[in-house]
Amino acid sequence: MRVLLFLFLLLAALTLRSIAMAEPPKCTEIEHLSGRYTVCTFDPAQETIRLFGAATLVSRGARYDQLNTHLLRNGQHMTFAMNGGMYHPDYGPVGLLVEGGREAGALNRGDAFGNFFLKPNGVFWVGEGRAGVMETEAFARAGLSPREATQSGPMLVIDGNIHPRFLADGTSLQIRNGVGSLPDGRIAFVISNDPVRFHDFATLFRDRLHSRNALFLDGSISSLYAPEIRRHDRDAVMGTIIAVVKNLPW
Repeated sequence: MRVLLFLFLLLAALTLRSIAMAEPPKCTEIEHLSGRYTVCTFDPAQETIRLFGAATLVSRGARYDQLNTHLLRNGQHMTFAMNGGMYHPDYGPVGLLVEGGREAGALNRGDAFGNFFLKPNGVFWVGEGRAGVMETEAFARAGLSPREATQSGPMLVIDGNIHPRFLADGTSLQIRNGVGSLPDGRIAFVISNDPVRFHDFATLFRDRLHSRNALFLDGSISSLYAPEIRRHDRDAVMGTIIAVVKNLPW
């Protein structure tokens, strides 16, 4: 049984590599101010963007390899993945989490300590053929019922404005990742390749990507799975994974 599974996964890997080589690139590296970044963009009208929380797989967190094996067994594979929001020690979501239309965590409008609660925070959501980023209160007022959603914080860009708490000369430098909506409806997932400050990260979205709304996802476990550019960061345990999923071609 293990031999058959190994052969299946090997065949799938070879097929996926040939598919990736034939498609236009989704990820690119750019420089902004004093940092380097990897930017991956996807059109929600053409690509299937899904969220997977720990409850989808196991109760002790999710990993890229584990998720990809789960998908392959169900005739799918992931072409991209990134950690998708903040979580408690038991890997449960701090705020809203919607997976496949099922709410696994409620919208959190409370106040507390930490990046998640550095208001305004926000929500990345995916509907049918569209996706976006909204400040939490705006999301609550909109009354959306997304297929997928994750709440995190702080917002990086709010209606074209940098988060008011960010300092241009801030001294906190971290590897950071986030997501922003682009003017043409595409979604940009970004991870810094160098430690950067919040302000620089936010101006990348606003000034280089022209994103009017962008959301910070995390900084301590920021990681990327992008086989197109041969990148598979450490397979850390995460509470939520954002993945672009496709059906296998057989």
